[in-house]
Amino acid sequence: MDPIRIILAIILPPVGVFLQVGLGVHFWVNILLTILGYVPGIVHAVWIIARR
Repeated sequence: MDPIRIILAIILPPVGVFLQVGLGVHFWVNILLTILGYVPGIVHAVWIIARR
């Protein structure tokens, strides 16, 4: 895992996902999750980064 992406995923979840997958579906899902609740956005971002 890339520690810089993990730190960005904790601070700004959509940025971490964007750096990992670009402007794909996961990015937009993460923005929605971050708007609905900050913690779900973080969990999703870390999951995306750790998975790839």
